[in-house]
Amino acid sequence: MSAPQDVFDADTGNRSWWEKLSAFRQDKPHLFLLLIMVVIPLFLMPSSTWAVLTLSGLAMGAMLFLMASGMTLTFGLMNVLNLAHGSFISLGAFAGATVLTMWLNDYTSGSLWVNLVAVVPALLFALVVAGLLGVLFERLVIRPVYGDHLKQILVTVGGSIIVMELLQVIWGSNEIPVPRPEALRGALLISDAIPIIGGIALEKYRLLAVILGLGVYALMLWVIDRTRLGILIRAGVENREMVEVHGYRIRLLFLAVFVAGSALAGIGGAMWAMYREIITAHMGEELMISVIVVIILGGLGSVRGCFYGAVLVGLINLYVGYLEPRLAAVATVGLMVAVLMWRPQGLIPVIKV
Repeated sequence: MSAPQDVFDADTGNRSWWEKLSAFRQDKPHLFLLLIMVVIPLFLMPSSTWAVLTLSGLAMGAMLFLMASGMTLTFGLMNVLNLAHGSFISLGAFAGATVLTMWLNDYTSGSLWVNLVAVVPALLFALVVAGLLGVLFERLVIRPVYGDHLKQILVTVGGSIIVMELLQVIWGSNEIPVPRPEALRGALLISDAIPIIGGIALEKYRLLAVILGLGVYALMLWVIDRTRLGILIRAGVENREMVEVHGYRIRLLFLAVFVAGSALAGIGGAMWAMYREIITAHMGEELMISVIVVIILGGLGSVRGCFYGAVLVGLINLYVGYLEPRLAAVATVGLMVAVLMWRPQGLIPVIKV
């Protein structure tokens, strides 16, 4: 039984480096493209600048992942195309800003632990408010059009317009400043003794964004791949009748998925509000271009693809913005076009995670 495997291993060992690279490109396209994306700019700029831009790109990618993961989750597990996702991002931003600037404003100065008294409730409030809107939206807008993408596009665009107008009625149409908590301003200085990144300053807030994004990514994969809830949801996508025969209410499962996707958009919006330090009712619509690019890049419905797509978009925005600012506006779309010409199905072409 081991002879065929031995032959395979010997054949693998005899391949040239070019053949191994080609196999890596085919088997792990997301890692291959990420490696190319990170290595090439290292030769085009000082190493300290490269390190700062890389961390900043990872932070931007982490926040894009928080915003895009909810949309790819609902599409991948429910086959629902929700173009009102941007309104959930805006709502999360306004909900988080309300906590930071009005309710717990006294806790945005001082030490990190004092600031967390404001930041954590702001993120949780954004999560809850966006999740509650998700409940209403799923019942009133999404549920009647399950299985019909054309109607989903029409009704979700209409729902998005209504939510945007309501945001302007409640919070006004003017830009609202959202000062970042004091402990999350500034940067950490890296010791000169560390190679490549020694002597550079890393922004505290961007480090927080990277940690939060990685944590949410790991949690999503664990829930979907390892828990009973994730198994039931994936089974419901494959065969809804079978799950219902076993006594499970598939409608409640799908509602939970949609609420989770809405809540993630809310957290992403709150993080983006502190990142940009200014918000408007239409900020979600503006971010939807990047969100859609991320989802298409990664592969429709793939949570893993969404993560890598978000990181790639964040990195290329920062690298190109530094090397040639005039091309920064088209860098994201250019990356999407290049990837689709190479892999029309996306980097991780699955409709399930």
